[in-house]
Amino acid sequence: MNAHSFPLKRVFADLHLHIGRTERGEPVKISGSRDLTFRNIAHEAAVRKGIGLLGIIDCHSPGVQMDIAKLLDNGEMSEAAGGGIRYLDTTILLGAEIEVRDAGFGPAHHLVYLPTFAEMQQFTKWMASHMRNVQLSSQRIYVPTNVLQEEVKGRGGLFIPAHIFTPHKSVFGSSSDHMADTVNMEQIDAVELGLSADSVMAGYIPELDDLPFLTNSDAHSLAKIGREYNELQLAEPSFEEFKLALRGLEGREITANYGLNPVLGKYHRTYCLNCGSIADEGAAAVRCLLCGSPKLVRGVMDRIQQLAFQAGRQYPYVPENRPPYIYQVPLEFVPGIGRRTVEKLLGQFNTEMNVLHDVQEEELAALVGDKAAAVIAGARAGTLQLQAGGGGKYGKIVSASDDVNKPSS
Repeated sequence: MNAHSFPLKRVFADLHLHIGRTERGEPVKISGSRDLTFRNIAHEAAVRKGIGLLGIIDCHSPGVQMDIAKLLDNGEMSEAAGGGIRYLDTTILLGAEIEVRDAGFGPAHHLVYLPTFAEMQQFTKWMASHMRNVQLSSQRIYVPTNVLQEEVKGRGGLFIPAHIFTPHKSVFGSSSDHMADTVNMEQIDAVELGLSADSVMAGYIPELDDLPFLTNSDAHSLAKIGREYNELQLAEPSFEEFKLALRGLEGREITANYGLNPVLGKYHRTYCLNCGSIADEGAAAVRCLLCGSPKLVRGVMDRIQQLAFQAGRQYPYVPENRPPYIYQVPLEFVPGIGRRTVEKLLGQFNTEMNVLHDVQEEELAALVGDKAAAVIAGARAGTLQLQAGGGGKYGKIVSASDDVNKPSS
């Protein structure tokens, strides 16, 4: 198959989605919503969100695998020829989020994706002998990162360090100053930026210059699916097509990263645990400027500035072939746009992706009024007024009427 065999098309992809519970009520991601089941995620993404490629990263769980097997057996879903599970026009990549702590370094989370259900089941059997509770999400595996990478690659899988700057359990946020200290750089397929960073911020880190960037939601509820996502050029949504896009082969590629402005991320700025204040822009992250406490949760921006100084890089490097990072606010986050308005929009225009990408402002105004249409236009253009987040609390989006919608996990 080559780029000329099939016409390429735009596919939206959100590749970091958690399972809250199995269909039998068994916990998987403890902090995830109970209605985050494999089937519910597929339906929400395909029918309401308009996302064509999903990465469900708790498919290693034996309880989740029971759900998948039932959906395959009853014909509601099927295995895609190019890898993944097919539901309507959407394909689900089978993934896992795994914590590793290499000797002498802090913990970090990594995403892995395997091409087939059978490979994921075999991978679970291997992990079960190195993990205390393979049923749960994001558990620690007691092998070095390079051993995990070799196992994934030996099964034809993809390895992607997760939310690489967040202060809790990420490569740069809590593990090391250098990714190569713990990770085999030749066996990385991409990196996930996380909600508190964008492509320009990541451009301060030389180790990332040649790696593809992904922006994903890390959704802990159905509503958060698609709060960050990627635009891909593929012949069809599948594992093999996604692998080609990461490598930029045969016309397949990442054409854009869509995400919240990093200011809205809950770890963007350094936060004082003692008095609750968030550091001002450019403030030194040593002691709180208000109360003097050293009990600070280091923000992503401050951490990147520290790493850039160590690397001697004064300005970000953004390669010419780097896809644009486009600031965008999902409908659920938009101040003044309530559930009824969202339902009205989806009833008329089918999916959130249609509303955010294809529907003209005049069409929106005819349905929900000029004011609401203007706010939606500002949300998808990334021009709403923002207040920085930090210390585990999201930033705020402020509309012209000063209404605030405060996102939650």
